[in-house]
Amino acid sequence: MTNKFDDGQKPEEVKMRKNKYNWLFAAIAVIFVAIVAYGVLTMPDRRSPSEKVTDAINAMSQGSEKAGEQLETRTPGQKLGDVVKDAGDRIKEDTK
Repeated sequence: MTNKFDDGQKPEEVKMRKNKYNWLFAAIAVIFVAIVAYGVLTMPDRRSPSEKVTDAINAMSQGSEKAGEQLETRTPGQKLGDVVKDAGDRIKEDTK
């Protein structure tokens, strides 16, 4: 009968070695996701001035404040923050 662990290691030792490095791989994955998220959320606004004006015209139905925000150069993170704030405001209004 052949042994699955021919190098003389016990199954417990193999498990311990695998578990020992699992946290390292998890930490590397978390750091990678954080770097990618930071890069995406801080990307510059690459819209041309004419695209900004078009977006502002389309946003006029939501109010002049929303239209004005379209003319500003904002990162996706700032835009996401605005969406979250607006959602919170709507929830407050709906629960009154």
